[in-house]
Amino acid sequence: MQSLEKQYHIQCSEGDVGRYVILAGDPGRIESIAALFDDARQVAYNREFNVWTGYLEGEKATACSTGIGGPSAAIAMEELHALGADTFIRTGTCGGIDIDVRSGDIVVATGAIRYEHTSQEYAPIEFPAVSDLDIALALREASLALGNRTHAGVVQCKDSFYGQHSPGRMPVSYELEQKWEAWKRLGVKASEMESAALFVVASALGARCGACFHVVWNQEREKAGLDQDMSEDTSMAVKVAVEAMRSVIRRDRT
Repeated sequence: MQSLEKQYHIQCSEGDVGRYVILAGDPGRIESIAALFDDARQVAYNREFNVWTGYLEGEKATACSTGIGGPSAAIAMEELHALGADTFIRTGTCGGIDIDVRSGDIVVATGAIRYEHTSQEYAPIEFPAVSDLDIALALREASLALGNRTHAGVVQCKDSFYGQHSPGRMPVSYELEQKWEAWKRLGVKASEMESAALFVVASALGARCGACFHVVWNQEREKAGLDQDMSEDTSMAVKVAVEAMRSVIRRDRT
């Protein structure tokens, strides 16, 4: 691609973003993330990409939205990396799969099932989508320190929200339903839509990436008739991501 003064999609230039980046899907969530930074300001807002930059632990840090799904998340990571970012934490929402994962819990992804296509344009399907170990540990420690019920493990990453929630009406219902049963039997913690792409793109770029999620609902608990309260407050998952990034920055200094 022709060299541009600004990155084409995120509309950021050299110096606009930090080495350390927190990613979220919802553009409306970015200002609340940046509020936990020092001296944060908005540097760009184009399409689904709302970008704020400030400081954490004295280091320049950025919060950027990615929209929903792997393609736009990969675009954000590519363009942020081109401007010098190399450490990413995604914070977002998920739906529980493991029966023990409840609404309001935090899930830290140690790896992701590549049930999406974006990552396949970066690496063969045999290549695993895994979190950076230090970031995963920092996320787990931060979540526990903040008093959350915390789960660490593999998540399923998909392209279709309604393929998960209405599989029976899809022409490929046989595949969706059988694989969902496989995820359950394998102890997969939750389902979401970006982590596999981000983990594989980070590997291809030589960057670091981890992810944590707020559990909104667990359809398996619902089927089993177990009590749960729908939870859409993502503020704790944001705090976990920010505290984990602080820990990563301190570790990098030593």
